[in-house]
Amino acid sequence: MHIPPQITFRDMEPSAALEARIRKNIDRLERKFGRMTSCRAMVEAGHRRHQQGTLFHVRIDVTLPGREVVVGREPAERHSHEDAHVAVRDAFNALRRRLENHTERQRGEVKTHPVPDHGRVLRLLPDRDCGFIEAADGSELYFHRNAVVSGGYDGLEPGDRVRYVAQLGESEHGAQASTVTPLGKRHLPPAAA
Repeated sequence: MHIPPQITFRDMEPSAALEARIRKNIDRLERKFGRMTSCRAMVEAGHRRHQQGTLFHVRIDVTLPGREVVVGREPAERHSHEDAHVAVRDAFNALRRRLENHTERQRGEVKTHPVPDHGRVLRLLPDRDCGFIEAADGSELYFHRNAVVSGGYDGLEPGDRVRYVAQLGESEHGAQASTVTPLGKRHLPPAAA
């Protein structure tokens, strides 16, 4: 880290044990993420409440190249924050998750979901509770009644537009469609003249 960590206590006496815990957490994060240029941690004692004890607010600012990550644990979130050590632990856990997300985005490791394809119901086999969808490329995909969302199988007719997720090698019929969502006839392109 280029700048030594700054640890501040507000409206409370400084605690050597709490400061050591904060430094230990900063060291762990720096070993794991390595690119931190500065870190500021502030522990603040809130006002003592009538029925319960003082809740602690923890704020941590970490500067990375080109980005600043800030985590603030508000005392109203959890009554367990009557213990400053618990409040510090929760703040550093939240900071670790944010830094992991940031690192994944930097590496391009963001989870992606399959984009649903569109097709048309080619034929239905009600006696077998299944049917076939014609994909945009002309191929056929098998689908079962249970793959149609919201129990919409009975309302399907040949020619209806559907959205689906293709699963390759899932059935003895070849490619299979899952999460089949009926779009109805309103999505059909205008008829050619």
